Amino acid sequence: MKNLDCENLGNALANDTIALSAHWHTPVLANQVAAALQPGPGKRFLDGTAGGGGHSRRLLDAGASVVALDQDPEALARCRANLAEFGDRVRFVESNFRHAPHALTSLEIHGDLDGALLDIGVSSHQLDEPVRGFSLMRDGPLDMRMGPSIQENAADLVNTRGTEELTRIFRELGEEPNARRIAAAIVARRASKPFSSTLDLADIIAAASPRKGPRHPATRVFQALRIEVNDELGALREALRTIPPLLTPGARLAVITFHSLEDRIVKVFFKEHSREWIDRPEWPRPRRNPERQFRLLTTHPILPCEREVAENPRARSAKLRVVEKLKDPTP
Repeated sequence: MKNLDCENLGNALANDTIALSAHWHTPVLANQVAAALQPGPGKRFLDGTAGGGGHSRRLLDAGASVVALDQDPEALARCRANLAEFGDRVRFVESNFRHAPHALTSLEIHGDLDGALLDIGVSSHQLDEPVRGFSLMRDGPLDMRMGPSIQENAADLVNTRGTEELTRIFRELGEEPNARRIAAAIVARRASKPFSSTLDLADIIAAASPRKGPRHPATRVFQALRIEVNDELGALREALRTIPPLLTPGARLAVITFHSLEDRIVKVFFKEHSREWIDRPEWPRPRRNPERQFRLLTTHPILPCEREVAENPRARSAKLRVVEKLKDPTP
């Protein structure tokens, strides 16, 4: 699996294209995901973050059936229209992937998945729509919610949380070195005028932490706010716990991440649940790992090749990790 990149998949995959309308974007690491999940007729997959439907299309084109989840009703509606040609081989549920077991139960599906994919993070369509409040480049309401069921938006957060809490959010979820200075500037400004728009917040952040390089100074803070508003790391941890029981032996779980916080969670979880032996200093000898349930297929993450990054710059930070559920976890 470590050599599974878009330069080594052969012409049949490398030259394949996906028919997408102007509102759709080529899915990240599409060739690599399709090769890793091994779709085929009679197989059923979960696409936990359907978005534009690009990854689901690859699975469906191979003859598989798909349960497509997305917590964003706008994305799900577009996905439904884009994949209409596949009829009842694809079924849709408006849901966060953390609730995958409930989503499948609502369709009277009780596990038996041959594979699952999670493509973590904000979609290109959400970034491109100023009204969603994710963009630093165009003004819009300070929202950042990925779905209507989420109660608190980004404006609520920056206008109510204290300096210490904002500092923690920016530092832990955005890895922002100037977290405290930015938090203090936000709290001071909102005393006279609450924040309601993206560019207003971005300007205050830029004033508190001037640009040092090509990246906009508000990038890390916007990432942190988005993660906090949508509880993205909590959702990922819950999905990693609840999705594996839905997989049949030999099924594969693939996760695409876009920043180090997500990737670290996936890396550690896959490692802890795939190693055969565990050891501690106080033990006389290593012991079998009672939580072992996977075979690790990617010792190192699969990365996009230069061509993909050139064609889709948003792919540059993507990392794909894959595991296979063991047929018999007991050695």
